[in-house]
Amino acid sequence: MRPRSLFHSRGTLAELFSGRANSFGLLRLLLATSVVVSHVYPLAWGHLDPLWKRSGEQTDVGKMAVVGFFVLSGFMITGSGRRTTVGRFGWHRLLRILPGLWGSLLVSTLVIMPLLYQWQHHTLDGFWGHPNGPKTYLSGTWNTSLTGGWDVSGVIAEGVRRGTNFDGSVNGALWSLKYELLCYLVVGTLAAGGVLLRARRFVPLAAAGLWILILNDWIDAPGWRGIPGDLGSGVNVPFLGSLSVHFIVHLGFVFLIGATFQLYRERVPVHDGLALVAALTLLVTLRWGGVFVIGYPAFAYLLLWLAIRLPAPFQRVGRKSDYSYGIYIYGFTVEQALALLGYARYGTVGFLACALAGTLVLAALSWHLVESPAMRFKDWTPGPVARLKDRRRREGAPDAEAEPKPVRSA
Repeated sequence: MRPRSLFHSRGTLAELFSGRANSFGLLRLLLATSVVVSHVYPLAWGHLDPLWKRSGEQTDVGKMAVVGFFVLSGFMITGSGRRTTVGRFGWHRLLRILPGLWGSLLVSTLVIMPLLYQWQHHTLDGFWGHPNGPKTYLSGTWNTSLTGGWDVSGVIAEGVRRGTNFDGSVNGALWSLKYELLCYLVVGTLAAGGVLLRARRFVPLAAAGLWILILNDWIDAPGWRGIPGDLGSGVNVPFLGSLSVHFIVHLGFVFLIGATFQLYRERVPVHDGLALVAALTLLVTLRWGGVFVIGYPAFAYLLLWLAIRLPAPFQRVGRKSDYSYGIYIYGFTVEQALALLGYARYGTVGFLACALAGTLVLAALSWHLVESPAMRFKDWTPGPVARLKDRRRREGAPDAEAEPKPVRSA
């Protein structure tokens, strides 16, 4: 049998993607670690990572990692929205986001920040009763809205005053979670309206609409490597608080790219040649401009290709223990603590090694003590609903929780 040419498709996403054998776990782990690596530079030395300058101030490693998260999330979450009922979909999404977030908030606010305050002032007097203390911070961050301020009892502000810290937030990485929840809400709404099953073309059309907005902003930008869009405008969304229109458009765009790959997976080729073109396109746009318009779609395809084409050993990473979310929600706080304690004196490699070690420990504890136990409740059903379902089954009525059958549409 002749080997496949680089310029021939190996099949489609529908044929080659397996929910039990893919490298999504590895990719999420790499993306989360990339965020930690990227944050080393602004938190310990006050400047963005090297990709910022090399890309002509278009993006940095951390922002590219967030884009990657949204692509993978769009693919996986849309698949979940098609397979489950709306209620079960929402319950699963909240279980995956909120318990881990709440655990990280409690650890940072009630353990790490008091210890740092004690180290700074040799007493805890003034910590608990501070106007912007733990209660204010927790009440404003538990739902990802970040309305309670970014600091706890002035701990990080004191680090900024002393010149050890260059960012005023306890956990600035949490900014993206409310955009993730917004995307979940959109998928749930589309699922409830039957769009994912019977009118899937709406999703790529919506992605195209956002792409046109980004393209128009890019054309109006002062240079090819300019950042398209108004970074200052925002909207208030109930529960989630204030959201930037810029990030709604850009993160929504890449999320919908992933969603489109999911909905049209029988038409998306897994092609080594296309993956090579995508990689080259991404590099070209990072160097000469257009990463938002051309580079993001290329990056999205490259990630899906890697999820399928990486060798089998990589597919086992994260299958039983997924530390990626824990790394994302703890890394920033760990790095802020290390910067405040003066660990920048150990240089980039030493600081990063300490940050990754501390973050991995907390991420492992988060997974085993909070996230994984929480996911055991994914099949929980409220008592009244369970009794109603049992009665409907006895009466021979269809089960609303039964998995819907996909309806193929254009």
